Formats: sequence, C-alpha cells, structure tokens
Amino acid sequence: MKKKTFTLLVFSCSLLTSFAQTAKEEIYADILKSGSNYMAYQAPTKALTKAPKGYEPFYMSHYGRHGSRWLINENDYTSVIRVFRRANELGKLTPLGKEALAKLERFIPTTKGRLGELSDIGEQQHHGIGRRMTENFPEIFSGKDAEVDARSTVVIRCILSMTAECEELTAFNPKMKMHNDVSESYQYYLNHNFSQRLRDAGRDRGSIVDEYKKKYTHPDRFCRALFNDESYWNDEDFRPRSFMRAVFNVITNMQSHGNGEDMWNLFTPEECYDLWKIVNIDWYLGYGAAPQTGGIMQFNQADLLHNIIETTDTVMASKTFKNGATLRFGHEVCVMPLACLLELDSCGRQVQDLDHLEDYWVNYRIYPMACNIQLVFYRPKKGQGDILVKALLNEKEATLPVPTDQYPYYKWEDLRAYYVKRLKEFEGK
Repeated sequence: MKKKTFTLLVFSCSLLTSFAQTAKEEIYADILKSGSNYMAYQAPTKALTKAPKGYEPFYMSHYGRHGSRWLINENDYTSVIRVFRRANELGKLTPLGKEALAKLERFIPTTKGRLGELSDIGEQQHHGIGRRMTENFPEIFSGKDAEVDARSTVVIRCILSMTAECEELTAFNPKMKMHNDVSESYQYYLNHNFSQRLRDAGRDRGSIVDEYKKKYTHPDRFCRALFNDESYWNDEDFRPRSFMRAVFNVITNMQSHGNGEDMWNLFTPEECYDLWKIVNIDWYLGYGAAPQTGGIMQFNQADLLHNIIETTDTVMASKTFKNGATLRFGHEVCVMPLACLLELDSCGRQVQDLDHLEDYWVNYRIYPMACNIQLVFYRPKKGQGDILVKALLNEKEATLPVPTDQYPYYKWEDLRAYYVKRLKEFEGK
C-alpha cells in the first residue's frame, strides 16, 4: 500500500511539473509580471492546508514589504519625458511617439510631491493581507489576550503599510493588545545590512549585469516605433539601450496607480521578457545566493533572522503569552534575501548559468509590491507536543530546508537548529 501511495505521489508531481508554466509563458500571459519588484501584489487563490489534527495556530512571525508606490527618484520620470519632448520639438516623433508623450504629459504631473510614497493601490494591498491573516488564522488574533507587536522602518510608505494591515487586525478584534513602533534603533534588523565582506563579494555585480544589459536590450524596433528618423536615435549620444530601459522602468510601475494610464503598447511581449531577464539576474547577484558573488549575499539579513529566532524564543518561553503576532515592515531588499536565507522553495538555490536562472529563480514570485513572509506556529490543543511551523511566501505555502513527514508543517526545533547552525557557519568564517 505504501509503495502505491509513493508511486501516485511521484506521478502527481510529474503531472504538476509538466503543466507548470515557465517564466516566459507567465509573462506572455500576464505582462504585469515583467515588472519584477514593481509588479502589483496578486492575492492568492489557493486554499491553505488545514492544521494538523489536534493542533491550532497561536503565533505568527512576519516580515512584509510596503505596498505599491511611486518611483523614488524624480529623474526616473523627467529623464524619459525630456527625450520625448525634445524629439517632438524637432519633429522626430511617430504617431505612436506622440501618443506616448501625451500620456506622459498627463501622468507625470501626478507624481509631483509623491516620490517614493505609498499609492492607494499599495494601501489596499495591505488591507487585503491583514484581512486574510484574520480569516486564515483567527486563533492567532482572537480574544482579549491577543498581542500584536508591529514595527516598521522609518520610511513613510512602510509605516502606512503597517497602519493599513493593523487596522484590519483591530477591526477583527478591537480588544487585542496592539503595539506599533517606528525607530532608528530597529533599522539594523528591519533594513538590509551589508558588511564589508558582503560589499567585497558583490563588487563585480555591476560589470556582470552590464554584459546582460547588452545581451538582452534590443532597442531597434522600439525606437523605430517611436522616432521617424533612424539617424536621430542611432546617434551615440542618444544611448537607445538606456532609454529603452528607462521607459520600461516607468511603464512597469504604472500598475502601482489606478489612474488608467497604460503604455504597454510600446513594447512587445518578447521585449518585456528580455528586459525582465536583466532585472532577474541583477537582483539575484545583489541579494541572493548567486555563486558569482560568493553565494552569501542573502546574509545581509542575518540580523533579521537572528531577531526572528530570538523573538520566537521569547514567545515560547513566556508564561503569559497566549496568542498573537510579531509583524515587521520594510522593503523588498529585505524580503528577497530573507526568502533566500530561509531557503523557501527554491529561493536559496545556487545557479551558475545566469542565462537559465529563471528555470529555478523568478523574482516576481518572491518580491512583488507588498511581498511578505509569514511563519505560522502551531501547538497541541491539549497536552504537550512538538511546536510546528509552516512558511507562507506571499500567502502561499512554501517548502523549508529540513525533513518533514507532514508538509507543509515542520518541527520548529529542527528548523531552529538548522538556521542557528547556518548563521554560526557564516559568522564564524
């Protein structure tokens, strides 16, 4: 009977693998995904696995990125519209180029005074995440003894994201003990922390990425569609590759706003896919387990993992703690390496061939806007027993790097020991 069950499981996994979409197929089907870290958060559609028999959730340890935002630097917007305006003055724009300029003239004034700020869509994303927390794990947030400690980096978009999420929790249970805090003193673990060792390891990142920018940026069709004079954009001072990427940067982030502007018609799906590949490689080298940078860049979140372990230890040892959560709010430059450090799914995988990185590591699955990691802890309803934990990456169940016979649930004792050993090995070198 066991042999048949194993055979059926392998066959089922084979079917899942054969029908799984590649990143290229996913991007062609949903062009918004080519936005990488600008992709607007997509709420999960798959139901979560029920708690193990005799167990109930009682604690959540969380880190979440702020929601959708405006671009951070004014030059991201102005550098693009300047090119269109100049070309228009010289009579060099095609009808499509003039249409693009008209859309930018309408859109860019709305960015004034908003650089880096949370958008309405970003706020809505966190209301949805907070609401689903209470729906998925009501035991964690119920009762007068429920405690939530929420902390944010000092950046306004992160603070407002925390506020939106906590509003949903207190709406669910007005009697809970809610504590919000923002302080520079938390920055060492709420934000990324690059030691000299990590900076040295990543020193070649830029030159490696430059090679892939040349390889995967193909501006000829794009520029012909926008400019009616090929000699104009072929001038060495024009830098068509950089211009193409700059326009793509603005357009991919337009999904952060509900203003109705859409400029995807400037790009083909293939161009979006190629430009996405560059960003996928760039972030993997800068924050992941890339062997090209020593495989250690995710350890810029060592302080955050220490905090997760130590805070969980405090909760487990407390004689007064009943149920609740520790919520942390920051940035994708923290969620992404933390996912690699925790080895969620294939996030921590080392890939030598960067041209085929996407076969194992796909950025928009890890760190879209409002991305989040939830570690959910379970205890026996009665008596003593192992504390179990499961991981959610963007509210989807993820694998963890220790053995288990009841996925997606793992023994916290085993997982804690694994991470402590991993941290000690890195810090001891």
